[in-house]
Amino acid sequence: MSYKKIVLSYSGGLDTSVIITWLKENYDNCEVIAVTGNVGQGDYELEGLEEKAKKTGASKLYILDLKDEMANDYIAPAIKAGATYEGLYLLGTPFTRPLLAKKLVEIAKKEGADAICHGCTGKGNDQVRFELAIKALAPDMPVIAPWRIWDIKGREDAIDYAEKHNIPLKISRETNYSKDKNLWHLSHEGLDLEDIANVPKYDEILEMGVTPKKAKDEETIIELEFEKGLPIALNGEKLSLVEIIEKLNKIGGENGIGILDMVENRLVGMKSRGVYETPGGTIIYKAHHLLETICLDKETMHFKEIVGNKLGEILYNAQWNMPLKEAICAFVDKTQETVTGKVGLKLYKGNIIPNGLESKYSLYSVKTASFDEDNEYDQKDAQGFINLYGLPVKIKAKMEGK
Repeated sequence: MSYKKIVLSYSGGLDTSVIITWLKENYDNCEVIAVTGNVGQGDYELEGLEEKAKKTGASKLYILDLKDEMANDYIAPAIKAGATYEGLYLLGTPFTRPLLAKKLVEIAKKEGADAICHGCTGKGNDQVRFELAIKALAPDMPVIAPWRIWDIKGREDAIDYAEKHNIPLKISRETNYSKDKNLWHLSHEGLDLEDIANVPKYDEILEMGVTPKKAKDEETIIELEFEKGLPIALNGEKLSLVEIIEKLNKIGGENGIGILDMVENRLVGMKSRGVYETPGGTIIYKAHHLLETICLDKETMHFKEIVGNKLGEILYNAQWNMPLKEAICAFVDKTQETVTGKVGLKLYKGNIIPNGLESKYSLYSVKTASFDEDNEYDQKDAQGFINLYGLPVKIKAKMEGK
């Protein structure tokens, strides 16, 4: 297949740095247009990208500021749903891939490109996330996935290729973890982490915070204000969602919050071990759940937990553009109409401790919950309730007694 112009999802990391040169070698010196999304990975990773991209063969580099769009359109639905994958993973990478794919398609159409290329390996989830999103937005657009077709067999080979072609890298063979950083989290995979018997070298790999042992020895007290399921203020200061996440990342990191060592079931079938840092997100999820305990009725809250788990699977499994995701988000939005109020928290050495709740929509009644006399709840009524509720148990016991 011959392509004259290819749009590449470019991070400047090992894989995509090598890919620019490889594309020009294998597709008749085609034009490569690099696209980088600023999703909160930090200035260090964005520094010098344009010079590097052009030096290795790209004709131009788009750097797109996507933080607000990522927060408002991709992270926000997950917060409202309490979406997790396998009960632990607060997502992160799954938020960025459909967004980046959307921008790749937009630029490919604008530039009249023949194909889109990504640097995802053939063993990972991200290849599916990119390509399903591209199929949804540009069904006939060819996608090039070098890791599935080239002779490079692993990251060591990729480093060899980079050295042979004088491609500058910010990593070494000893620090060659596979990382993905954005506004919401930082993931670490590879090297010693591939052996699940190894304890992660937290003091060496953590970037967004410290371990609880190294966290400061004093409580940090914060207050988050929510409106319709989303945080809108921190300690009384109205802020954007991006600003709240960034501030909570710093606060949470200092207090040893949001560190996860997890073996997960990848979409492609294998089990994979990763260490995740999600300090701000962990705080937001906890505060949101606490507020829901007083703002949602029992049946809605319990059913929403099931729905949240399902949405987490959908986002993890590259189904962002599926009708079920849209339907679930519509249901969740309805449940969040009364999830408004303030949540106090104490943060201490990895712990998030409730420190007061208030909401004008609270369903908690002090009078009804109290052990004192209550005109709305007659304790004598409980006897009839227990008799009816326990009737199946009673009948079964009598049957077995025969």
